[in-house]
Formats: sequence, structure tokens, C-alpha cells
Amino acid sequence: MAKPVIFTVDDDPSVLNSVERDLRSRYGQDYRIIPINSGRSALDYLKKLEQRNETVALFLVDQRMPEMSGVDFLNEAIKSYSQAKRVLLTAYADTQAAIDSINQVGLDYYLMKPWHPPEERLYPILDDLLEDWKAHVKLPYEGIRVAGTLWSLTSHEVKDFLTRHQIPYQWLDIEKDSDARLLVEKDAAKTPKLPVVFFPDGTVLTQPDLKTLADKVGLQTRASLPFYDLVVLGSGPAGLAASVYAGSEGLKCLVIEKAAPGGQAGSSPKIENYLGFPAGISGDDLTRRAVSQARRFGVEILSAQEAKHVSVKDAYRIVRLSDGTEISSHAVLIATGASFHTLTMPGADALTGAGIYYGAAYTEAMHYKDQDVFVVGGANSAAQGAIYLSRFARKVTVLIRGHEPTASKYLVDAMQSNEKIQILLDTDLIEVTGRNTLEQIIVKNTKTGEIQTCNAAALFVFIGVRPQSHMVADLVMCSGKGYILTGPDVMVDKKPPPGWTLERDPYLLETSVPGIFAAGDVRFGTNHRVASAVGEGAIAYALVKEYLKTL
Repeated sequence: MAKPVIFTVDDDPSVLNSVERDLRSRYGQDYRIIPINSGRSALDYLKKLEQRNETVALFLVDQRMPEMSGVDFLNEAIKSYSQAKRVLLTAYADTQAAIDSINQVGLDYYLMKPWHPPEERLYPILDDLLEDWKAHVKLPYEGIRVAGTLWSLTSHEVKDFLTRHQIPYQWLDIEKDSDARLLVEKDAAKTPKLPVVFFPDGTVLTQPDLKTLADKVGLQTRASLPFYDLVVLGSGPAGLAASVYAGSEGLKCLVIEKAAPGGQAGSSPKIENYLGFPAGISGDDLTRRAVSQARRFGVEILSAQEAKHVSVKDAYRIVRLSDGTEISSHAVLIATGASFHTLTMPGADALTGAGIYYGAAYTEAMHYKDQDVFVVGGANSAAQGAIYLSRFARKVTVLIRGHEPTASKYLVDAMQSNEKIQILLDTDLIEVTGRNTLEQIIVKNTKTGEIQTCNAAALFVFIGVRPQSHMVADLVMCSGKGYILTGPDVMVDKKPPPGWTLERDPYLLETSVPGIFAAGDVRFGTNHRVASAVGEGAIAYALVKEYLKTL
């Protein structure tokens, strides 16, 4: 932790040097002594300290300074550091001003010049003040701080990015925290752009895009090589499994991820049916282990980079990223998974991130403590989200269009035994309303036709999935819904697909283009389970290895 600051201000160089010497001698081991020779300069420096979230324990300020009196300085300084102790250095003629300032700025003490010897006239006073400060101070958070509003989509995206990458941060809601609002507005226009991200080194990013944020927090966003044996698109369970095996056998492997590692599984609060974890394991913990394992084997993982297009040139497979960069490889594995369907009713787009969230229960749950929230969907992700939300919300209502949940039995049993969770079957969400934030939802019972309006603090959507196959949609064979066809599914009349140039048939997880493979939720016919995705990733690598032998 950074040392708390003792801030001393005096325009007289000899006095300032003397004060600094005495303060360092007594307090230099436990406090950082900062001497400044003018009030204006001191206020500018305080602004930097505030941006870095540093703590000021005590102000020791001269009263008689030409451009700004000590009292005037303290008036401004305590707006940012209200907990700091305040001591005024005065001459005899300034005594009345010091007495008047006791009420004006909450002055703790005034010292007459000269204060020597300090052992008798300075240290005992400051010792008492600093002990009192330590007993009552609330020390600030030292890491990354994100200031925004609960109803800002960009704020939600930044929070979700940091959460999914397991980067600690402190959330500052400017609607509830006046100090946070002042911090944001100091260098902003009347309507500041949100979120504002404050870093311990004093750097401030305003409404950053995810790539800029990734660069700042130290994530890798650029490939270190122009060519790899295997490029994996997507860092869900399938992609990470393949990369671990590739790295462990010495292949040059690159993983490209546009959002955060783990895919849908990474946002699961608890996975209880994964082999080897009888007590269950959270998606982020499983992801963290897999990412660490891959990196230990030399796998590169790019964050906040999206693969826009995959092409073929001779024996090479080329991936073009969103920033225009092109990366070549012998083989490509598409493991981009699938995303949740978005709501199509009027108003839903405007409320996304402002009460409507897609698969973000893990990120936002704590912000809806003791409120009524809704979950849309009946599969495993929805059930896991509802169970996690119930730890914070007053009530969680699960809306399921079908006659029964499709989640695993252990999850259904857990929901049914949870007093905070209500399950509504045969229920269709037909409308969402709210001015700037979600306020109400309207649902219809498809059996009885009854329409009901419910007050809603938040709506978490886990309905359907869309395969993320756009980067190869014009290159490989896909189903009508966009799932990538592999192995037997690409055969036409028991013959390889048109354009197939090899004498052998496509491997089990190989697409209609040699050297391009698919695994996990993006692949046609897959089983949407974590273990299945891991297994497909491992098999995909084994087939890639066979393919590489033929080059």
C-alpha cells in the first residue's frame, strides 16, 4: 500500500525546507512528505493524488501566502480530502484568522511560528492528530476504479470485460456516490462520457474501447509472430482444450478472443456436473486454470481482438483481425461458440445494459440486492444464472416459454427448492418498458392468454443461441442456422464436398476446407455441455496433428 501523505504548503522556501526536514525526521518512515511552495500548485498536485486514489493524512499549511491564504487553500482541499487533519501555521498577527477558520474549515490546530524545538511544540500535536486520523480513516481502494452508472451499456461492457478477465476493480456509481460524480466531472464536460476508468498510476481512460482497456491492463492484443502452426478462434472450453494440447506438444499456437476467455461457460457461477469436481467449480475458476495451463505451455492468447475473416492461399490459412492485421497458419480451429439471442420487441435495444443483460448475471447480480429481477430461459445457463441471482435479489422470476425447464435435473431441483425463485411456465415475454432504465415487463401465459405487467429492476436473458460463424460463412459449408458442418455432414452423396482437393475424406471435425476445423457450440450437431466442448477441442487437436503430418 502507498504511504499516506502529509502535505505541507508554504511560499517561504526557508520555512518550507525547515518544515519538510522536521516532518521527514519524525514521520518519513510511515508517511510520504510532500512540500509545495504555492496554494495553486498544491491544488493541482492534489488533483493528481485524487486520480491515483492516494490518501492525505494531514495538511500543514501556512496562512499568509500571497496568491491564496492557508484558509482558502484548506477550503478547496477538504472538498477532496475531508478526512485529512488540518493544521495552520500562523504568525501572531494571523491568530484571529486561525481562530475564525476553526469553524470555517474545521481546523484541528494552529501552530505559532517558530515551532522549535519540534520535540516539544510540533511532534506531540501532530502525533495526536495522526493517531486520531488512523483510528477513523477509511483507507481507499488501491486498484482500478470504474466510475459510471448502472444504466450505461458502455459501463456494463467495461465491468463485464474486467470481471471475465478476473481483473479486480472497484465500481463507483456516480448516481449514488457524490464523491465519484465530482471526480468524474472535474475534467469533463457537463455531460461526461461514461465510464471513466481510473488507474493506480494516475492514468484516466474515458469510455475506452475494449482493446485500449486490454492494452492498459496488460493483456496481449497483438500476435508476436507472423505465422503459427495453429490459430484457434475463440477461448471457450473447446478452444482452450485444443490450445493446451497443441502447446504441450510444442506447436506454435495462437488463440484469438474478441471478448473474454471461457465463453458462455466462463460466466457460469457454478458448474456441478463437470467430471472431477464433485463440489462443482465456477466457470471463471475453470477458465482461469485453463488459461494458466495454456500459457504455461507457451500458447499466446490475444484479448479484445476479433477474427473478421478467414481465407485460404495455397497451403496457408489466413485470419484477418478487426484491426486489419493478418495472421497466417497451417491450420485454423473455429471454436467461437454461440451467443444468446437478443430480444426483438420495441424498446429492448435501448434498454440493453440499462436493466436488460445477456448472460451477465455474474457481473451484475450484486447491484440488484433486495430487488425483483427476471430471468428469461429454461436451459442450464438460465438456471445457473437464476440460482446465483437469488443470492442477492429479493425475488427471481424465471420465464420459460415451454411446458417445462430444459435444464439438468439437479439445476431444476435447486430452483424449485429455492424460496426466492419462482418459475413461470408457458410464459412469453411480449414487451419491456422504461424511460432511461428498465421499469416493467409484460408477459403472456400462452395457455390461458392472461397478460400480466410486472415491475422489474433487471431482466437477464438466456434464450437460444446463434453460432458465431460469420468469419467463415463464405468459405465453409454451414447449416441453415449458421452452424459449421464437419466430417460426415459435409459429404455429398458419400463423396467429399465440391472443391475438396485431397484424396482422403474430411476428418471428423474438419470442415469442407482442408486444414480448417470446428469444435464446440459453433459446430453442427454438438452437445452443448462443457465436457463435450473440452472433448471436441482435444479431438480437434489430434486431427490437426494428423493434418500437419501431410504438409
